[in-house]
Amino acid sequence: MPIQEPPLLGIEVVHLPVVVHVIHTGEEVGVGANLSKERILRQIEIINEDFRRKEKTRGYNEHPDGGDAKIEFVLAKSNPDSEPIDGINRINMSIKEINDLGYNQNHYAQFAYWDPSKYINIWTTPLPLDTECLVLGSATGPKTDLPGTQLLATPKQGDAEGILINWMHFGESNIVCHARYGRTLTHEMGHFLGLLHTWGGHDCELNDYCDDTPAVDEIVFGRNSFEGCSGETIMIGNYMNYSDDDVMNIFTKEQIQRIYYVLDNHIGRNSLMTSPALQL
Repeated sequence: MPIQEPPLLGIEVVHLPVVVHVIHTGEEVGVGANLSKERILRQIEIINEDFRRKEKTRGYNEHPDGGDAKIEFVLAKSNPDSEPIDGINRINMSIKEINDLGYNQNHYAQFAYWDPSKYINIWTTPLPLDTECLVLGSATGPKTDLPGTQLLATPKQGDAEGILINWMHFGESNIVCHARYGRTLTHEMGHFLGLLHTWGGHDCELNDYCDDTPAVDEIVFGRNSFEGCSGETIMIGNYMNYSDDDVMNIFTKEQIQRIYYVLDNHIGRNSLMTSPALQL
């Protein structure tokens, strides 16, 4: 993939607006699935540390193929009615009856779904405690002409777009699980912006279509590197693996170029960069 500069010539850092729809069952704020504002703010810090490769954070690396994506995520400053908001939309699901559409974006969009050309919709989902470390998150991907797009969960006509995160895996926590440092959102945002798992379609020749992620044709998880295709050591720290949160710390330059291509060429993702939700 050819080298690309960040989208919107002259802008040093791209800002993308997010709304966090906190779906809960009536708990007080800060209890259970009704996540505290502090935890939500920390999650936004974490994803920005990761995308910006920020020094003195878990998101920093000195790998020669690592890069600063120059993308920052901002909690929306206004709602669809142009009213000021802190970017957090709390919904008590116990007082709203909806159809059971399964665990997917269409189901949770029945509670709240804001214009996806202006907001990245993130739903924190109130799953039971026994889903900890079993159900993490999912994201819809952008439909473009990039190779490998068919491996993403691209929405059909009329489907909702956005990211689901099990509330237990949103932000930092002390749960006994490999995914407790907020990297589930970093991973799923990668998919939302067009990145594939490093193993792609389990094909050594093509895998994720990024030459600077060592080729691997099997699912990567855990915390220990191993030999991938052609005996090359895999990149265990890549955010697009299922690696443990505390070892993840890298997007490569070609992964970032792929994201730029999506921001430049996908109408919905492109419009996020100039969303009115970034301003009061």
